Amino acid sequence: MKLATLRNGGRDGRLVVVSHDLRRAVDAATIAPTLIDAMEHWDQVQPALQALSIALDAGAAPSVFDFDPTQAMAPLPRAPQWLDGSAFLNHSKLMDQAFNKPPPPLVDTVPLMYQGASDDFLGPHDEAPLPTEDDGIDFEGEFGVITGPVPMGVSPEDALGCVRLLVQINDWSLRALGPHEMKTGFGFLQAKPSTAFAPVAVTPDELGDAWSDGRVQMRLQVQWNGERFGEPHGGEMSFHFGQLMAHAARTRRLSAGCIVGSGTVSNAARSAGSACISERRVIEKIDEGETRTGFMQFGDRVRMQAVFEDGRPGPFGVIDQRVVSAKGAV
Repeated sequence: MKLATLRNGGRDGRLVVVSHDLRRAVDAATIAPTLIDAMEHWDQVQPALQALSIALDAGAAPSVFDFDPTQAMAPLPRAPQWLDGSAFLNHSKLMDQAFNKPPPPLVDTVPLMYQGASDDFLGPHDEAPLPTEDDGIDFEGEFGVITGPVPMGVSPEDALGCVRLLVQINDWSLRALGPHEMKTGFGFLQAKPSTAFAPVAVTPDELGDAWSDGRVQMRLQVQWNGERFGEPHGGEMSFHFGQLMAHAARTRRLSAGCIVGSGTVSNAARSAGSACISERRVIEKIDEGETRTGFMQFGDRVRMQAVFEDGRPGPFGVIDQRVVSAKGAV
C-alpha cells in the first residue's frame, strides 16, 4: 500500500492512496482525513485503506485522478517526533578519520541519534529556503520508518513489528553551524533546518525482498545539478531500524506517527559515491590531502530516488529540490 498527502490548504493536507505505478490516486478521506489520523487509528483503518489500494490497482476505485507528486506535501507534514540516527558507521568513521577525532564511546554498540524538529517538514518538490550560503548547505539522503506505538523498553526484534510505513528522506544540514552546536553538548538546532521527504510512504510489503533484516535493501541514487553524486546501498546499515527504535524507546514510549531516520546512507566502497557533500569532502581530504568540493549555492538542485537491485525505480517517488534564499520566503 502506498500513501501520500496532497495540499488542501491545511497544515496536514489530505490523505490519498496511490497506485502501484505511482500514476493514479484516490481520496481516502472517508477512511482517514490525514495520515497522522490514520497512524493513530492504524488497526481500525488499515484494512479499509488496503481494500481501497487493491481496488485502485484493479481499476475499480471511484473518483480516481492523476497523481501529481509536485502537489504532494511530506507524507506526514508534521509528526509527533522526528528522531534521526547515524546507523551507517562507515560515514561517522570517515568523519573521525578526516579530522583525527577519537570515535564517540560505545559507537559500535550504541546508535548515535538526535531529536530534530518535526513541526514543518518539506514536500518532495518544495524549494528549500535557507538564510545564507555561508552556512555550508548540504543534503543528506536517508531512509526512514514511521512507527505505530512503541512501548518503553521494547526489544529490537519486537520494535520491528511496530514499523508501519517506510519513507525516503533528504535531511538538510548546515555544516558550518554543526561543530559549534556539537561542542555545546546540547545537540543540533540551527544546523538542522526542515527535513524533506519523498512523496510516497509505503507499507514494508511494497519492497518485497528489499525489506529484510530491518533494512531497506536498495540503492539511493543522488544527483547534484544533474550530475551523479552517488548511489550508496541501504543494506550496509550497521544498526537496523529495530535497533534504532529500541534505542529511542529505552526510557520512554514512542507515539504513533514517530519518524526514525537511518542517517546518511554510506558505503565502504568508494565507487558507491556519497549521499551527502560532507562525506565526499572528507574522502577527498583522506585520499587527496585536501577538499575540492564546495557546498551548495542558491539555485542548486538535488535529486534523490531509491532503486531496486534490478534498476527499477523504487516505490517512494522522487525528491527534487532547489535551494533558495530565505529572504522573502514565507
